[in-house]
Amino acid sequence: MKSMITTLLLLIGTTYSYAQENVPTKKWKFLIEPYMMFPSMSGEMGLRNLPSVAVDADAGDIFSKLQVGAMLYVEAQSSKWAITSDLLYMNLNQEVTPTTVINSGDATAKQLGYELAGLYRIAPFLESGLAMRLNSLSSELDIIRNTLDGPESLEASLSKTWIDPVIVTRFTADIDDKWLFVFRGDFGGFGIGSTFTWQVQGYVGYRFGKLFQTNLGYRIISIDYDKGTGEDRFRYDMNTFGPNVRFGFNL
Repeated sequence: MKSMITTLLLLIGTTYSYAQENVPTKKWKFLIEPYMMFPSMSGEMGLRNLPSVAVDADAGDIFSKLQVGAMLYVEAQSSKWAITSDLLYMNLNQEVTPTTVINSGDATAKQLGYELAGLYRIAPFLESGLAMRLNSLSSELDIIRNTLDGPESLEASLSKTWIDPVIVTRFTADIDDKWLFVFRGDFGGFGIGSTFTWQVQGYVGYRFGKLFQTNLGYRIISIDYDKGTGEDRFRYDMNTFGPNVRFGFNL
């Protein structure tokens, strides 16, 4: 009887060990990462028949007119491939830079963007691929122009939506499965949508466990879009930049 029990226990142990060793490994990992950006603007904007105006945010503007953009990043990753999705919304307002023609004014831009990308792992630390980025911008200018007859108030608003093809490269490092380092750059447009667009992101993160991680970083989004004439003219040559705080959940 004793030997039967011993044999049975050995059989159960062997079966359990075999089952543990042959459990299929998870092929895809998923990351859901809501995040916030604290953005400012610097560049040039022109709408309809209004003169183009310069917008420039310095350090004082960033903190005196603190604004927040809401975003959601989702990624599915295997050993070789990554499919990423990035949704962002920003409502930005900045004073225009006075010139001999422009006395004062405000520039407003509401930006909805969505990017879908596919990346291939070339090396353990390097991925590259292609993305399509949808941009939907609603811009408004409210300026006071200097004239011989005195200051003149002018307003214009216009919305445009377009898609940019983008080439993406990403460098990543993971130290002790705790510290995370990400640098991501892309460029595109090529006149299909924007004349040219580029983006740079850099993050340092910490993984608290298998589920939760957080990242701090900085992001610059540059768009040079200039289409149309007269009442249909839309010029948006702008850098949007600021720190990011990200909260990630690994599934």
